[in-house]
Amino acid sequence: MQSGQLRGSGRNVVVVGTQWGDEGKGKIVDWMTDHADGVVRFQGGHNAGHTLVINGRKTALQLVPSGVMREGVACYIGNGVVVDPAHLIAEIERLEGIGVEVRSRLFLSESCPLILPFHVELDRAREAKRESSAGGKIGTTGKGIGPAYEDKVARRALRVMDLKAPVRFEAKLRELVALHNAELTAVLGAQALDASPMVDATLRAAEQLRPLMADVGYRLYNAHRAGANLLFEGAQGTLLDIDHGTYPFVTSSNCVAGNAAAGSGLGPGLLHYILGITKAYTTRVGGGPFPTELPIDAPGTVGHHLSTVGQERGVVTGRPRRCGWLDAAALKRSIIINGVSGLCITKLDVLDGLPEIRICTGYRLRGTVLDVLPLDAEEIAACEPIYETLPGWSDTTAGLTNWEQLPANAHRYLARMQELIGAPIDMVSTGPDRVHTILLRHPFRA
Repeated sequence: MQSGQLRGSGRNVVVVGTQWGDEGKGKIVDWMTDHADGVVRFQGGHNAGHTLVINGRKTALQLVPSGVMREGVACYIGNGVVVDPAHLIAEIERLEGIGVEVRSRLFLSESCPLILPFHVELDRAREAKRESSAGGKIGTTGKGIGPAYEDKVARRALRVMDLKAPVRFEAKLRELVALHNAELTAVLGAQALDASPMVDATLRAAEQLRPLMADVGYRLYNAHRAGANLLFEGAQGTLLDIDHGTYPFVTSSNCVAGNAAAGSGLGPGLLHYILGITKAYTTRVGGGPFPTELPIDAPGTVGHHLSTVGQERGVVTGRPRRCGWLDAAALKRSIIINGVSGLCITKLDVLDGLPEIRICTGYRLRGTVLDVLPLDAEEIAACEPIYETLPGWSDTTAGLTNWEQLPANAHRYLARMQELIGAPIDMVSTGPDRVHTILLRHPFRA
């Protein structure tokens, strides 16, 4: 057990983003690992990016769970994650280069689908084709995530377990390359790919991955029975969910709390608390509707303030994030979908110094007032946000660790947010470092 472990029976907490991703989940997972024995990734791939700041030093993670930065915490990559072998090895080696021990406590599900070079080429070629069409780009990261999930659903994916049988692996890979070369050349106008270098590179990677392979679901079950506290770490955000997000401007996996069970192999009855992570404002990366979006390029504007003070650039792509006021109607949709037990509000300090702060309480859509985000992307794009204005605050909230230290108007803002969304605020993050956190109710105690 961790030295800071809260004693008692094992408790399992799911951490999910409740907006369009980039809510600061990595920092909160890292903070909570002081009370966890294991951290589990259950969906997405290396299109996710979590930035941790510990004692002033930044570390960016994409596939390895955020618990790796706490000594002794086990890290699990569940079957719902798609894995690029080369990237995973590179990330492990980068962590080892800064003195983090990884391999003895990282467990990789044998059921994870593999991302291979032809998935990356398909992703990029399709996005280039969309850019030249009327539909426009979706804004993928070009990492091959979507095509890898397509192969999984089509029941033709190569999985981690296939790396244990090199002859079978090579035969299946050559079949897939032939299949996807047909689309690359005939439909997308790209170059055909040679399977041989992929076979050689992936089988070399397999030598390093084989010791990490595990039956993750069964390991989690046994850890829970032994009294371990487990933390399930979501990637992206609810509004990017393939089923519940602003389709088609979404990611290729289920980002919601319910997928923590399916994507790890631990039953849903063993998920005890759902922590939703929400920025004090709203951002999104890539294409798609965004009702409360503000222009970010003009100095002196609120959008520019949020973008620059919040350092709003994607961890994986480096793209500037689109920024806007908090959308409580969208957040309410996320609360419902995830069954959120409590919220953590991040980046409250970014709002410091604004004379007034607005909250979108709902929308007008063709004469109808809505209090929750619609499901249809075209309807969302047509929504006119309804705003409520609250007074801002001039005092700084950066680095505060006590609720009573917050300015009165910050209290009013957070209280109004709770009223609108119908979920309690259990934590507030006031800066990037793990210690910049106000705790009202601990998810492992609640």
